[in-house]
Amino acid sequence: MKIVVGITGASGVVYGVSLLNYLRKMADIYLILSDNAKKIIGYEVGKNVIQIKKLAKHSYENDDLFAPIASGSVKFDAMVIAPCSMSTLSKIACGISDNLITRTASVCLKERRKLIIVPRETPLSTIQLKNMTALSEAGALILPAMPAFYPKPKNVDDIINFTVGKILDALEIDHNIYRRWGQSTINKK
Repeated sequence: MKIVVGITGASGVVYGVSLLNYLRKMADIYLILSDNAKKIIGYEVGKNVIQIKKLAKHSYENDDLFAPIASGSVKFDAMVIAPCSMSTLSKIACGISDNLITRTASVCLKERRKLIIVPRETPLSTIQLKNMTALSEAGALILPAMPAFYPKPKNVDDIINFTVGKILDALEIDHNIYRRWGQSTINKK
């Protein structure tokens, strides 16, 4: 499976980094980091950009509109933007493709490929909600970083794993990183 992962400059870059850690074992990853994501990764995750790029097979700069994934003729299965800043979400909703993340998302929409957007913002304005509606109507899956508490999280990693697990579910990738409703424990494989 070939998956593009975009990480933008919203708080919550840990969702994207955690997703990379899971996907690297099971997918061919094409990574794009926005400039602000690079800054936030150091602040929130305590790792440098080089460490994060090593989690992906391919890594592109966000201003590289000549990257293969900017073309609809290059096949990949899905794109996940986690976290997705409201600026990036708004650009995609309005059809603005001024960087590689927004261009690749546009490719997903026009080619009818899976696009999963993980917004990380609260509260949401009416404009942001309308942009999410427009993206949903265009075929994107809006998957907010909203934890569930029925799995009885014991730490922050458990809360992060729930959202990452929901992303993996949307990608139709089997996993056992959180306890599903009705399970008494996590099924260990």
